[in-house]
Amino acid sequence: MKNNNESVQTPKELLAELQSLVIEAEKMMGASLTEHTEEAMSALRTRFNAAQERLGNLYDGAKQRVAAGAKCTDEAIRANPYQSLAIAAGVGLLVGVLVGRRNK
Repeated sequence: MKNNNESVQTPKELLAELQSLVIEAEKMMGASLTEHTEEAMSALRTRFNAAQERLGNLYDGAKQRVAAGAKCTDEAIRANPYQSLAIAAGVGLLVGVLVGRRNK
């Protein structure tokens, strides 16, 4: 995938663009065939490919951030194993108390 630096899109903006693309495609399917149908289909394909590429870039960026977070967490746990164990036990105890209170 090539890297486009046109503009950074949020997932909501990308979803809105894809929805408008689907609406346009549905309108074209409902309309009768005209001489401009091939041009319109070509434009829709171009927009779809661009949106698909931006979605792929968004996915790759999210995947990299999750992997970096997991690596950072792993390093922190390996550097402080006893503190990590105490924190996990404390959180488990807190969740157990809260769930136990809710059931009474």
